[in-house]
Amino acid sequence: MIDGKRIAVVLPAYNADKTLKATYDEIPKNVVDEIILVDDYSQDSTAQLAQALNIETYIHEKNKGYGGNQKTCYREVLKKNIDIVVMVHPDYQYTPKLLRSMCSLIADDVYDMVIGSRILSGGALKGGMPLYKYISNRFITLLENLFLGAKLSEYHTGYRAYHRRVLEKLPFETFSDDFIFDNQFLIAVIQEGFSIGEVSCPTKYFEAASSINFERSLKYGCLCLWYAFLGGVKQIPRRLKNARRILFGR
Repeated sequence: MIDGKRIAVVLPAYNADKTLKATYDEIPKNVVDEIILVDDYSQDSTAQLAQALNIETYIHEKNKGYGGNQKTCYREVLKKNIDIVVMVHPDYQYTPKLLRSMCSLIADDVYDMVIGSRILSGGALKGGMPLYKYISNRFITLLENLFLGAKLSEYHTGYRAYHRRVLEKLPFETFSDDFIFDNQFLIAVIQEGFSIGEVSCPTKYFEAASSINFERSLKYGCLCLWYAFLGGVKQIPRRLKNARRILFGR
């Protein structure tokens, strides 16, 4: 709890038994009130390990995909008396040690959402992000910012904190069950006018960390640009209204 705001961490997990404990150990238990893990039909002992760690665990009876996993995470956490929700991958690519800082910005009503950015301070390349992924990330982010009129350092991080009202407002159940879920979510946050802050986040790339292959990465990138383009089109009336107000005072 921070400033009277109750905090929950959700862990969308798939084959994470090699990294789950390291992730769990870095979660600041003196701040976090609830920890929820959703196991997306893993083929390893992720669910058993989570239960051994006394993490509240939900198990999918079939694989529902990364987005489908998050939907269950948010559906379950919204049943609880929680004010701030943090989503972090349990593959130990991101450190939960930043959780306190991210949640403080929301608890103090500075931002509605805070992302852990791998790009700020050069954390991505230092952590071993493949060069082609880094270049793709920067190129796609540039175009998304142009389409959406935003200024984020990246759209693709798996480390995010939200005020409860964000989850209650966004129609996340209608988003994709695949990896593009994260991008759709962030675009919707921008469209709804919620404020977004960023915290520099170190990252680690290693064999046990989750990743997608080149073919799926290419499909993901194309979908990111498509949804950002559609999101930008929807914002044209608002942008014109703002421009008219700036130019003509009405």
